[in-house]
Amino acid sequence: MLDEPAWRARAAAHEARVDTFVRPHLERRGARVKHPVHDFLFTYYSQRPAQLRRWHPGYGVRLADAPEYDGLKGYEDGTVSAAYVASQRPLVESIHALLSATAARPAHFGCFGLHEWAMVYRLGEDETRHADWPLRLGGAGTDAVVESHKVACSHFDAFRFFTGPARPLNTLSPGRDDRAAFEQPACLHAGMDLYKHAFRLTPMISSDVVADCFELARDIRELDMRAAPYDLADLGFEPVRIETPEGKTAYVEAQRDFVRRGPPLRTRLVEECERLLAY
Repeated sequence: MLDEPAWRARAAAHEARVDTFVRPHLERRGARVKHPVHDFLFTYYSQRPAQLRRWHPGYGVRLADAPEYDGLKGYEDGTVSAAYVASQRPLVESIHALLSATAARPAHFGCFGLHEWAMVYRLGEDETRHADWPLRLGGAGTDAVVESHKVACSHFDAFRFFTGPARPLNTLSPGRDDRAAFEQPACLHAGMDLYKHAFRLTPMISSDVVADCFELARDIRELDMRAAPYDLADLGFEPVRIETPEGKTAYVEAQRDFVRRGPPLRTRLVEECERLLAY
């Protein structure tokens, strides 16, 4: 049981923490200004800003004097109900299986972020997903980078956005239903997806874990786009030139840092799944 002053203090601290990222996004959205790096976590993933700001203590904690939680998904009498946890068992089992398989697989450091390059392969610059920002090497130069490298994307949600001509160049064929057979801990998208898995477990796990995963995902997204073919210098992002030996080294060094930061969060989510499955 958390008394009202205690849980309100924790909720306020959570809101202040995530508002560092949420408020700039809402301001850009109100001004109809797009940001190819920082908007991603709010537009690609299904969790809305208001949902991210809402603090939850997780299953097993009851909030005293918390009428604003009445009627929220999963709640009953100030706490997440056992019936709700039971109803989410298939979701929890699937997340547990995927994260456990990913954690058990060796990290692969040879992708160099080429998924973003494969997403624009043989497209005109006005056809790319971020057409407001030019390609650093132009269309022909970008295509040449893809053609001169081994493309080995293991993440289905990146692979599915490859252009038609780029798909056969991938040495792997990840599918929607076999993610556990492919995802590996050095993949940037697998690292960002820890945020997705965390918010899908909401409100059964603490929002502190969700915020930790969000912050990791935001940092990963910056590397993802710095290593992409776009010229984002006007936004203050120095490119990681993965088409050069120096750029590859810089990319792998940053990737290794995320591989150090990601496993504790992945382990925490696995443990939370196991706790929920025990009930």
